[in-house]
Amino acid sequence: MKLSDRQEEIIRLVKEQQPITSEALAEKLGVTRAAIRADLSILTMIGILDARPKVGYIYSGKSSNSFVYEYISKIKVYEIMSKPITVKEETMVYDAIIFLFLNDVGTLFVENEGVLTGAVSRKDFLKIAIGGTDIHKVPVGVIMTRMPNIICANKNDNAYNLAKKIIEHEIDSIPIVESLEKLDDKEQFKIIGKVSKTNITKLFVKLGGQEG
Repeated sequence: MKLSDRQEEIIRLVKEQQPITSEALAEKLGVTRAAIRADLSILTMIGILDARPKVGYIYSGKSSNSFVYEYISKIKVYEIMSKPITVKEETMVYDAIIFLFLNDVGTLFVENEGVLTGAVSRKDFLKIAIGGTDIHKVPVGVIMTRMPNIICANKNDNAYNLAKKIIEHEIDSIPIVESLEKLDDKEQFKIIGKVSKTNITKLFVKLGGQEG
């Protein structure tokens, strides 16, 4: 989130002359109280300023950078996830590649009767395509990464932590799942969404475009 020049100036004035009233701030900025009401509300809401009744505004000691971290850390996965693109294990690799590019995604998730069983990425497709294998005759189930060897997440997880996992594990996308009944004591999951590098990029572009 980027602060406006006026918001930065308000912070400077508060630091130097705290506590200071909105009337005094408006006078020093050469504007009306109404003109800076929204700025003060934003700066108070994000925790940079603290409003004291009948006293005025004081600086909380938090930087805009610390706020950005705190703000992002509160965003939940369900707020940024998108629809997953799925195929069946028996889908031939050739057909899956076409499906991948038609949907412009980096990873296809594999499910069987509503249960997430695996994932296959562009890298997986590339490896088999250049290996001389007849991709018209090999099903996705042969080349996919199978559960439980897939990093999954819950819709209420922290979006910031998911972004870190995508970077740390050098993967394109993480499936968002819900638990199903166990089968032979093995956990089963239903895929309800995904968070990809694209979702994370869109989030940061959105935050960067939020002017005060």
